[in-house]
Amino acid sequence: MLRTVLVAGATAVIADVRRRESRSWPWLKDMIARKPPKLVAIALANKLARIAWKLMVSGEHYRPAGSVIPMPTPA
Repeated sequence: MLRTVLVAGATAVIADVRRRESRSWPWLKDMIARKPPKLVAIALANKLARIAWKLMVSGEHYRPAGSVIPMPTPA
């Protein structure tokens, strides 16, 4: 059931990217240009599942890539 929902969500994201190009995921746009849409949907669903698993296991909150603040390196 979860896999079906993730694939459906990934398919919706891909359709949105192809229609409006409103999302700024260069890696996804490149993959859509090279691979069949269903294969890209499975790859995106797998990526979303890995993110969800990491969040559940670690207890962290989701931080989009643009909002990540680099940690200072110890001197």
